Amino acid sequence: MEPDLRLESSLWVGNKRYRAVLTGWHFNWTEVDKKNRDKKTISVPVAEVVGVEEGRVEILPQKSVEDTDKDFTVFYVKRFSSGGTYGLLWRLGRTQFSCPSRALRDQWTKHLRAALKTHSPLRPHRLLVFINPFGGKKKGRKIYHSVVAPLFELAGISSHVIVTERANQARDHLLKKDLAGFDGVVCVGGDGMFSELLHGLIGRTQQEAGLCENDPAVTLQPCPLHIGIIPAGSTDCVCYATVGVIDPVTSALHIIIGDSQPLDVCSVHQASSLVHYSVSLLGYGFYGDVLAESEKHRWMGPLRYDYSGTMVYLSNRSYAGIVHYLPADPQDSSPRDRTRCLSGCSVCSRSTERLFHQSSDSGSLYSSHNSQYTSDSEGEWVTVEGRFRCVSLTCMSSSCPKSPLGLSPSAHLADGTGDLILVWDTHPLGFLKFLYRHTTTQDQFDLPFVEVHRVKAVRFSLPSGKEEEGYEEIGGTSSAIDDEERGYIETVSRNGSQQHLAEGCTEQQMTSEQKTATPFLCGLCCSKAPAVSVWNCDGEILPNTEINCRIHGQLVRLYARGIEDGAAVHNCSKEHDNKCERIF
Repeated sequence: MEPDLRLESSLWVGNKRYRAVLTGWHFNWTEVDKKNRDKKTISVPVAEVVGVEEGRVEILPQKSVEDTDKDFTVFYVKRFSSGGTYGLLWRLGRTQFSCPSRALRDQWTKHLRAALKTHSPLRPHRLLVFINPFGGKKKGRKIYHSVVAPLFELAGISSHVIVTERANQARDHLLKKDLAGFDGVVCVGGDGMFSELLHGLIGRTQQEAGLCENDPAVTLQPCPLHIGIIPAGSTDCVCYATVGVIDPVTSALHIIIGDSQPLDVCSVHQASSLVHYSVSLLGYGFYGDVLAESEKHRWMGPLRYDYSGTMVYLSNRSYAGIVHYLPADPQDSSPRDRTRCLSGCSVCSRSTERLFHQSSDSGSLYSSHNSQYTSDSEGEWVTVEGRFRCVSLTCMSSSCPKSPLGLSPSAHLADGTGDLILVWDTHPLGFLKFLYRHTTTQDQFDLPFVEVHRVKAVRFSLPSGKEEEGYEEIGGTSSAIDDEERGYIETVSRNGSQQHLAEGCTEQQMTSEQKTATPFLCGLCCSKAPAVSVWNCDGEILPNTEINCRIHGQLVRLYARGIEDGAAVHNCSKEHDNKCERIF
């Protein structure tokens, strides 16, 4: 059934006449030739109209207004290919319309603005903005004031801007100051600034709910305020993994139209103390060593990561550890199903119903999810022991420009699970192949020394006798690994949904030659192997080695909609010999 007609009339764009139609959900204008025949139609969803202004108006790169009685300008989202398979660039589309009379002009602007209020109820009206002036190339202020602020003004968004002067200033502000009246918070910076907002909002929400963050089993309450990210940092992994591009205009437009993308968060505890929250990478071994080494070479700028990665690779390290994990239900999804979490992801949509199911005996939003973590499920935990090149846990694909598909290409943003990646000790060339595949479309998990598991919780501990040994500088390698340390132990419960794991035990009983390799001595930087590594938690070094991790489904919401498929940019098929271009 056709939606109710709101307004229809003839309008002019330049010297061409158009038949313009505003329905409940779309604003369309169709070119009409001299014989009154329809030609090309442009259709814009009302929800993606950014603003409506009287007169002939331009916003970017500089604002200019030509006040005319019979003209009005419509600004809307227009998509372009980013050049990759996934992710679309959003730009500010602009069309100037001329009316036969001022009365008709006023009627159009009134109806369009009314439609915006009706069909875009989640758009923010007031935002708290934090700018990191030191992040990335130190262009945070310029990006906000020259690109983002004019767009916010066009959309009628007021903002309170704070330029941070010290680390954790944004986090402390969110924890202590009055946030009444704000619809969301925005960071102009990189992953570090986002982490501050994440910790501040989660902490504030739990304080107001009377919950203790230090309790590893506590059911955290979801944050009411959305988080917006304007990328302006050295690393913008979260932005790239949730939008698909690193582009301030695209991110600003997502914020303006009120997009909402739920996001899983991993809490990291040591005993009964909260250590950190993570949304992208929690890595031990190689990724921890690279971060620790890079901190000694900050003077090198972004090149320090490439240099440190090379040095750590040449040091050929592996570490003994014990990994316990609680598998997720394999019927929901798998890290090897070769799917992508894109905008409108069906896996995440089904998870919303599961995670927020209201049980009859509990009022908790996470009642069903929480019950899976309690002692009743202890029998389902899986234990693995051995030597690892790296142990990684990620709640998203963790894609970035250098690794377009990320650490775990099939990971989901909001399904209440994380992907645990175990890379056993192996020959250096084998590990190099694993690292190289992150930069290609090859399956990095299709290697005999790599395992990946979809999990709800993870515990990591050191073998007995390793607890007191600290992390050492680069200069060691696996030069003396006894036969006992080469092996690994895996115990699997055959209860409930984990029955399928028992069927794979014979496959997992690999020989020590498959799991480990003869140590490789590198004369450049080797002398003695360090006993333990450090944890890299979203670009920060954790002070603890033995940790407990738990995934909290859809704990926060971003002003985003997930990565859009590049195939969405197209011209729709011909209908009744009419061409139609949809801006959707």
